[in-house]
Amino acid sequence: MKSRPLQIIGRAPPALSGAQLGDEFQRVRGNSHALCAPLEIEDYGLQAMACTSPPKWHLAHTTWFFETFVLRPYARSYRPWHPAFEHLFNSYYNGIGTPFSRPQRGLLSRPTVAEVQRYRAHIDNQVMALLATADGDGPDVFSRVELGLHHEQQHQELLLTDLKYSFHINPLKPAYHHRIHAANDRRPGEDNAWRSFAGGVVEIGADTHSFAFDNETPRHCHYLQPYALARRPVSNGDFLAFMEDDGYRRAELWLADGWDQVRRDDWRHPLYWRREGDSWHQFTLAGDVPLAAAQTACHLSFYEADAYARWAGARLPTEVEWEYAAADQPVQGNLANQGLFHPRAAAPANGELAQLFGDVWEWTQSAYSPYPGFNTAAGAIGEYNGKFMSNQMVLRGGSCVSDAAHIRATYRNFFYPGDRWQFSGLRLARSL
Repeated sequence: MKSRPLQIIGRAPPALSGAQLGDEFQRVRGNSHALCAPLEIEDYGLQAMACTSPPKWHLAHTTWFFETFVLRPYARSYRPWHPAFEHLFNSYYNGIGTPFSRPQRGLLSRPTVAEVQRYRAHIDNQVMALLATADGDGPDVFSRVELGLHHEQQHQELLLTDLKYSFHINPLKPAYHHRIHAANDRRPGEDNAWRSFAGGVVEIGADTHSFAFDNETPRHCHYLQPYALARRPVSNGDFLAFMEDDGYRRAELWLADGWDQVRRDDWRHPLYWRREGDSWHQFTLAGDVPLAAAQTACHLSFYEADAYARWAGARLPTEVEWEYAAADQPVQGNLANQGLFHPRAAAPANGELAQLFGDVWEWTQSAYSPYPGFNTAAGAIGEYNGKFMSNQMVLRGGSCVSDAAHIRATYRNFFYPGDRWQFSGLRLARSL
């Protein structure tokens, strides 16, 4: 039996035609292979903590997604690659079956990397054939494939963030690559540069003309009080000043849960920072490097971002304020062209808002919850976003490991407030 039409995005037709989708399918799937090119075979099984996954698992899971949600319902006479893969590479879709334990993904020495690559090649061929022959199911097939590509782009980011954490705990501090992103000295006048917004009734959320996840819909109205956003995100030098003012030791700056985590985990600085004598170093995908004060601060939890904002006499923006300000800004990203995978130096303060996309995901003060009128899709595909709308905070923008074709002003990323291993930073806001 055919599955019901996909209701995951806020419009009926897919954003890409069949031919365009085939080209994009090959590009995105090829990017996953390109990201693994610097790896040794031993790297594919690394999983340094429960909330990360090994590169091999990311490669297999994204392939499982196409097999499960595209080929099984729409490809006639399709036979699964391996009956156990439904269990091994299911992430959290309880409507499909019981997922394999997430903290134990690193224990899966089999299937081998070579078999996972064969699995990917087989599914790629099957999907391309389906795109070429889809008839009455064409719009549904195209929408599912388009969703699968954005799902894979999410996992490309996770592959790099997870790998960075796994490399970091190795005393050898291995480098994923050796391209260093130069950061210039800070420029005078950057600290107090803001852009003001009059507020009023504004619309946010995805329209019906391009791809969006279901959690970006429906488009709806909000009333905003006048506010201002900092023209650039917070830099390493900015955050050092917070640390030097005993920011990690002043309970009055922290939310209660954040202060508990600071004490429980003995936080004294951002993840990947370390002090060597009188100077600071930072672990990056290029290995251990001296900390650049001008570079955009990264790998901050929501708690750290919120504490810094309070220390600075400001606050975090709401996601509505952020989206309204970013709606007409150009999107930039690095992953599509295999970029440097480092946040850039903080931009000059004069001019428009800088670095909204392509450096760090920016924490907002907004809890991750449904928009008015939001409905989840029927079936297991409806588990994609809606069931996670609890106890997490929204981030906006896109990071230095985001594909430029994947990020947009309406994108709602979300993580738990204590998470630090993502490429996350902050931009200050204040009420007027």
